[in-house]
Order: sequence, then structure tokens, then C-alpha cells
Amino acid sequence: MSSDTRTSRIDNANREDSTIHNSPRTYYIVYGALLGLLALTVLGGVIGLRAPWGLIVALTIAVAKALLVILYFMHVRDSSRTTWLFVAAGFTWLAILFALTLSDYLSRGWFGA
Repeated sequence: MSSDTRTSRIDNANREDSTIHNSPRTYYIVYGALLGLLALTVLGGVIGLRAPWGLIVALTIAVAKALLVILYFMHVRDSSRTTWLFVAAGFTWLAILFALTLSDYLSRGWFGA
């Protein structure tokens, strides 16, 4: 393989890589949204919502923050279908682990006592 072919492959890879990044304005907007969600989290803790609303609000805010970080800061939004597949597989595995852990926890004797 000649060095010209190798160089052209590297140049093509770098050219494709540079087109997927977002503008700084997008990052500032996402950062502001994350700060707003942080303020909502603190406000929810100060208000002290009763069960089950406190848990529902906290988990909704946490999922929104996680989605923003995954989509924009980890560049999954502009990634290939393969990346989306692996992200989905990771979350599926996480759901399986949570389900198995929760089923073990709920089957213990101390939960109903």
C-alpha cells in the first residue's frame, strides 16, 4: 500500500469526522438547559414533593438530563446507525440489570414487613 493511499484515507476520515460536530451555540443552549434542569431538581428537593410525585419528577428530570448529555456531548445525535444500535443495546442491558436487581430486592422478606 502506498503512502498516498494511506494519506487519502486519513484525510477522508478526518473530513467526515469534522462535519458531525455541533456549533458552540448549540453547546451553550444545551448547557443552559442542563442548568435549568438542575434548578428544577433543587427546587423539587426544596419543595419536598410527597410520594409518588417526588420520585416521578426527579426521574423525569434525570432522564431529560441524561438524554441531553448522551445526544449532544457524546455526539450520538449525529452518529451512525451502528452507534445508535450500541446505545440501545447498552440501555437494554441496563434495564435488564435493574429489573433483576429490583426483582431480588422485592422478593426479600424485609420489604413487606
